Amino acid sequence: MKKLVLAAALAAAASTATAGTLAEPMVEAPVIVEEASSSSSGILLPLLLLVLVGAAVAGS
Repeated sequence: MKKLVLAAALAAAASTATAGTLAEPMVEAPVIVEEASSSSSGILLPLLLLVLVGAAVAGS
């Protein structure tokens, strides 16, 4: 009798463990963050420094 109850419990557990649907899971799109700075801002500081050094050399 115990084996019959144990077999019934295992059969019930196995059948509910495989429950599910065939629908594909919903996957959220990745968030892409772009920086607001432009590519010319990287060259602005060296050009400003070059102008300041040129002005210092021309003044002396």
